[in-house]
Amino acid sequence: MTTPTLEGRRVLVVGASAGIGRAFAVRAVRAGAKVAMVARRADRLAELVAEAGGGEAIAADLRQPDDCAHIGAAVAAALGRLDVVLVTAGASSLTWIDEATADDWQLAVTTNLIGVNLTIRSLLPILEPGAIVLACSSESVGQPRAGLVTYAASKAALEESLRGWRVEKPGIRFGCLTIGATFPTEFGTSWDPVKLGRALETWALHGLAKAELMDTDHVAEVLVGTLGVAAAYPGVGIEQLTIRSPAGTTSQTEGDVTAAMSGGSEGSS
Repeated sequence: MTTPTLEGRRVLVVGASAGIGRAFAVRAVRAGAKVAMVARRADRLAELVAEAGGGEAIAADLRQPDDCAHIGAAVAAALGRLDVVLVTAGASSLTWIDEATADDWQLAVTTNLIGVNLTIRSLLPILEPGAIVLACSSESVGQPRAGLVTYAASKAALEESLRGWRVEKPGIRFGCLTIGATFPTEFGTSWDPVKLGRALETWALHGLAKAELMDTDHVAEVLVGTLGVAAAYPGVGIEQLTIRSPAGTTSQTEGDVTAAMSGGSEGSS
């Protein structure tokens, strides 16, 4: 028996310009899928299409409701209908909750919760029965990292909204993808290094820093294989998929700046 793949599937990646979203999009194209790629940065999308050797680029900002509303029409024009949607977009500032401003909360909630849900809403008319809509959450939900409480809160709300989509639209397979510490990724590259060092110390102290990070390309390979098989069996739901490093935790923070990505291994919005 031949293992099903994404070949011939119509796939949308939201948050495709960096991180896992980018790695997944490249591999999906090379696996023979028809892929649409959404991100804010048109130049990065053009580079992605060139690297992958194909795909349809759609520039849109999840922080802009009008952009979210138009994604569905743009994807319909590019691909027609959809079999698989992977949402890896994510954003957050690094700030302690007692210092968090309205802008900090707005960044997390607008991108990670509102933008994702408005995008899903725009896609409903073009989702095939049994289509998979898999959106990235974070392992920080339930175990928030110091400095990333706004992020964890927005992702917790996203998880609840995905449960709501399953209740209201039972014909579609809505799932939550929890991804642990992964590198390389652009999440957190703009954070203040002093705050980052303080955060890393706190994460290690509380056993929230992994001794080893997963490789972004390896995670993307696992997702391409998993979704290729799942797409072939519309009667099987994927409500929760967790991908996490099997390594233990560490109390060491020296040189472990990459662990800053542990709360946000996604792509870029």
